[in-house]
Amino acid sequence: MNEPAASRPSGAGGAQPLMSIGEVLAQLRADFPDVTISKLRFLEAEGLVEPQRTAAGYRKYSWDDVARLRFVLTAQRDQYLPLRVIREQLARWDADDGAAPEWSRPALVAVGPDGEVPGRDAVSSGESAQVRLDRTELVARSGLDESTLGELERLGLVVSDPPGWYDGDALIIARAVAGLAAYGFQPRHLRGYRTAADREVGLFEQLVAPLARQSDPAARARAAETARELVALSQQLHAALVRVGLRSTLGR
Repeated sequence: MNEPAASRPSGAGGAQPLMSIGEVLAQLRADFPDVTISKLRFLEAEGLVEPQRTAAGYRKYSWDDVARLRFVLTAQRDQYLPLRVIREQLARWDADDGAAPEWSRPALVAVGPDGEVPGRDAVSSGESAQVRLDRTELVARSGLDESTLGELERLGLVVSDPPGWYDGDALIIARAVAGLAAYGFQPRHLRGYRTAADREVGLFEQLVAPLARQSDPAARARAAETARELVALSQQLHAALVRVGLRSTLGR
């Protein structure tokens, strides 16, 4: 019995089999549950992958295309790399006389001062909206006590969704606050973070909202991608400014 085209390994038996966009989506969903057909079309529009087209205009992807998509999605999820940086790296590889890149693992490193990825947690950014924790679970997993969580909610640093569920971002915030508390920080010291975040949200909304309001799925995908890149750039800027500010204190 012939093996289905979508599960046949790249390079097996001569010419690579071609897959429909639905088959590609099924291949990627196990590792990237948030990926959608709109996302794949968006990455194509951005020039990161170029599937073949049938005479009727249907997209047909090779296994090289799927590997390329895996690389792009991994770089975004694990290293928060903006599309511009990913595109530049892919272009260098494409121009390198056909040298095969390591698709499975992005070569560029994270943006933190010691190689860490800012904001990375057991809960990824793509999964955070789907996570649902009750109050007891949030306290247990974050290391906060009830009174501190209540203070964070009063200050607007942690917000629950009715009827009292917390998402992955609430867990990330709570764990970060618990870590800062080990150095003597109290919730009242963190008001400035909420204020600064609100200012950034206001700025970013001006760029993202016009795209997000459109009915075109590609425009909404572009809005989500723009928001992701703005958040990543903001993290880099904040970390660099703090390091510069501490440089004289550290004598460097």
